[in-house]
Amino acid sequence: MTIDSLGTPFAGGGLSATLRDMAKLGQAILNNGKVNNVQAIPQQAIDSICQGGNPEVFAKADYTTLPKGSYKSMWWILHNKHHAFAARGVHGQTMYIDPTAQMVIVRFASHPIAANGVNDPTSLPAYQALAEYLLQQKNF
Repeated sequence: MTIDSLGTPFAGGGLSATLRDMAKLGQAILNNGKVNNVQAIPQQAIDSICQGGNPEVFAKADYTTLPKGSYKSMWWILHNKHHAFAARGVHGQTMYIDPTAQMVIVRFASHPIAANGVNDPTSLPAYQALAEYLLQQKNF
């Protein structure tokens, strides 16, 4: 529950969690819903998230920073070569999961513009570059 500048209560979204909690959730999702070898999140839910939505329908929304993307069940699917997907807040908060690089990035942010499109041109390539770097390290 939040209130606006006039004191009007609003309930409609948001998640109160620590950075560590978000990273643990991201790791559980990366591990196909398993935590300590216990299926804490149903595999069917993980599969649904990873499948994503319909990119053709998503393209009509004209999210230019996610040209191959889709959206489903509160998750943004990049449909890139690493099958990455993310949960995102409008001020830059992100839980980015890259299954190929076995990487979870959690970012807290408070960008003054409530639109991911202003962060995407720098953050998405940075996440991809980090994933590529991690994959190179595994190959040595």
